[in-house]
Amino acid sequence: MSGPPEQNRKRRPFKLFLISTDLQVQDDLEGLVLLSRGFICQEQDQGRIRKDALWVKVLDNGLMVKIEKKYLLEISADLVGLVEPVSDLEVRLNLLNNPDNLRQLASLPNNAPLWVLIGGQDELAEAELKYIGPLSGGSSALYFGVELKGSAVGRGTCNGSFKGVRYFSCPDACGLFVPVSHIRLRHCFHHNHPKVQPVCVSLDGIVHGGEVRFCGALPGRSSSSTYVGVLLDAPAGNWDGLYKEHRLCHIPCHLYGLLLPVSNVFAEQKSQHPNPLPQVPKSILKPALSPNTKQAPTSPAPAPRMPLVLPAKQALTPPLPPPKPTHKPVLTRPLPPPKPQNLTPVSASEHTNGSHSLLSPLRPTELEVGSMVEVNDPPLFGVIRWIGHLGAVKEPVAGIELEQELSAGTDGSYLGERHFRCPANKGLFVKLRNCRRDSRFPVPEKPVNQVERCNSIAFADWGSERVDEHTPPVDGDEARQLYEGSKRGIQGHLNSCYLDATLFSLFCCCSSADWVLFWPFDAETDQSSKHAQDLLRCEIVNPLRRNGYVCASKTMALRRLLEAANIDAGFTNQEKDPEEFLNKLFQLLRVEPLLKIRSVTQQAQECHLYQLFPPTLPASPAPPVDSPIPMAAPASMRVASVQSLLESSFLHGGLKFAEAPSCLLLLMPRFGKDFKMFDAILPSLSLDITDLLDDTLRQCSICQAVAEWECVQCYEDLDITPGQLKQYCQTCNMQVHSHRNRASHNPVKIAVPQGPWSGPLHHTRQRMSLFAVTCIETSHYVSFVKHGPQASDWLFFDSMADREGGENGFNIPQVRACPEVGRYLGLTEEELSRVDASSLRESTRRLLCDSYMCLYHSPELSLYK
Repeated sequence: MSGPPEQNRKRRPFKLFLISTDLQVQDDLEGLVLLSRGFICQEQDQGRIRKDALWVKVLDNGLMVKIEKKYLLEISADLVGLVEPVSDLEVRLNLLNNPDNLRQLASLPNNAPLWVLIGGQDELAEAELKYIGPLSGGSSALYFGVELKGSAVGRGTCNGSFKGVRYFSCPDACGLFVPVSHIRLRHCFHHNHPKVQPVCVSLDGIVHGGEVRFCGALPGRSSSSTYVGVLLDAPAGNWDGLYKEHRLCHIPCHLYGLLLPVSNVFAEQKSQHPNPLPQVPKSILKPALSPNTKQAPTSPAPAPRMPLVLPAKQALTPPLPPPKPTHKPVLTRPLPPPKPQNLTPVSASEHTNGSHSLLSPLRPTELEVGSMVEVNDPPLFGVIRWIGHLGAVKEPVAGIELEQELSAGTDGSYLGERHFRCPANKGLFVKLRNCRRDSRFPVPEKPVNQVERCNSIAFADWGSERVDEHTPPVDGDEARQLYEGSKRGIQGHLNSCYLDATLFSLFCCCSSADWVLFWPFDAETDQSSKHAQDLLRCEIVNPLRRNGYVCASKTMALRRLLEAANIDAGFTNQEKDPEEFLNKLFQLLRVEPLLKIRSVTQQAQECHLYQLFPPTLPASPAPPVDSPIPMAAPASMRVASVQSLLESSFLHGGLKFAEAPSCLLLLMPRFGKDFKMFDAILPSLSLDITDLLDDTLRQCSICQAVAEWECVQCYEDLDITPGQLKQYCQTCNMQVHSHRNRASHNPVKIAVPQGPWSGPLHHTRQRMSLFAVTCIETSHYVSFVKHGPQASDWLFFDSMADREGGENGFNIPQVRACPEVGRYLGLTEEELSRVDASSLRESTRRLLCDSYMCLYHSPELSLYK
């Protein structure tokens, strides 16, 4: 009986809307906010249906606001991801007025020819489509990854990777990620034959294949005749891509280029027609797109000869079976034919796009496109030109160009569909697992030693200069100008993010730890310490503060010293934690410990960092149901501040600072990625340690007289301000503990320095300021650094934000301003607990939810170190 009602209670997908006019709404944190026409928003609570208004999350700015329904226009979910990255709202609206065109662009196949807007908005560049999808986990925004072609080669920004993740592969500086507003379909017309690509040309009676790289009128000529520039498959040309000093397209070698009238070029004939795009209603209001849109029937293809049957004496490697005649073969899109240019090979570790992955996890990892292989016994030798899947074969298939002709060979086609080009009767398709490396050649060299490579000439273009002069840190706008941008900060290499993030946090904008750079020691007996200190000061800290950048070869030198000084190896190539790195570094430098902490019964213990432990207090109260602050259902976030964590840890451990620290490094309570103690930890901007100091005057929590008693049980008493330290003078202690509910408490007598004291106590409290936070997500460390006095003065640093090249490439460090985190750091624990975590921007979420270590300093005390 309960089946139907239960089913009825299932949540429908959240609706998406377009704001139809400019609006001004009130936000509790931002104040009066302008919402522009064209902003996209998503409904947030299906359970609170109102007749006239909805709570929505604005995707363009992350705010949660209430908007009247009359200003909201519902749009289809499949269009939102396409237009979300389009920042020009008028362009976004124009795109949504033509949903058919948007869906056509979203369904383009891999390697589809395109025009891409680069540089000025009126400059179109030739490109090929390589990827459609999001650029970060959890994002709904769809980008188009393209490889620039022709004259645009070398004007890209990447090699197919974004922030260290590879989405496709192309040569360096040939890749771009752009929104849908920046792409156009590219067609090259030859008489009545559209999309002439690939093409064929006839030279001295011999037909050569190639690809169109230029199509149009020649510059400087009065004639409007159309010419075509062709990149040939074979060295039979004589054109380098130039015409009267005008670069028409990129031709790697003149032997592979031809420029000739369009009438001399003809389209390569294909036996199959591309499937038409599905037709959809032209409306942005709830358009229906069936996933099973039927294709227009095509005429049956002529029966091709079977290209995969080897002679009987070579039957050790079974040929691929032909597909069943009752099914149309589902063919993978072909890899572009090899050209005489320096292409970066796709490695097994790189990401691929789509279900037709060129590198299946089932394939032998040592073989790739371009590998010299042999098949059968006696062997047939050749080169792999293509790897992919054919519809009737469930495992990866290799297309091989053989050295010798084979009667059953092809020209690189399989059942009429071309996958690569080669001379007739030299193409062979076999299962990849039946391929072996060519035994006539030695085994390839072992992988490059990345530790040695970091200190070689390979990093010459990424080097940073030594700076011997002491360079104090800069702050404010000067710091932002110095650090912000790509190739800024400390370059990461080979699992170094733990070190990069820690050093950047400690030294880029703060001098409270500079004393370790000048700590005295015996230079004759402590040569390793001298070397490490000189390296840290002159090769890392000073260059970072002077030039805003440090090469990975400098930090690798420090990692080598750490590894040499410790029996435990792994500092040069393995993942480490910041606390392990700092402990070993300070030991190598032979510096005095940062902290001296005393328990009730023991002598002061020395350490460099302190691990916080969670309090035993209950979670923050749930927010009111109709709160305008974005809320998480069904309960609020579990939140703790660093102030409460430190007080609780010290109180329950019976600990006190034996002396006020100049620099305090606090490790957050967490047990791995999946066992965080809190949903969010609020890094307290100011840390009050007055009542955590040993042998100092303390104020009574009630009357501000000198405190003589401290009570651990009162700390957790919900009736008297829970979560705060409780210390009392003699009179207040008697009054508080005379209550029957506190009769079992055991207050502890605390020492009053300088003898008895009478009357109220007026003195300055000892506070420390937050100057950096190191965060971790999926074993990768990043850092947030405060660079000035304003609440918005925050920088975000990632030593591996992007990458240039493949396995033997280089990480590109990046620093960017993130002023948005400032307004959340000013909230209280209770206010933060009411914030819906899903409404947080990426940078804010990482700071609050992934914090690993908070760094505090007392600038006044650091002068005495």
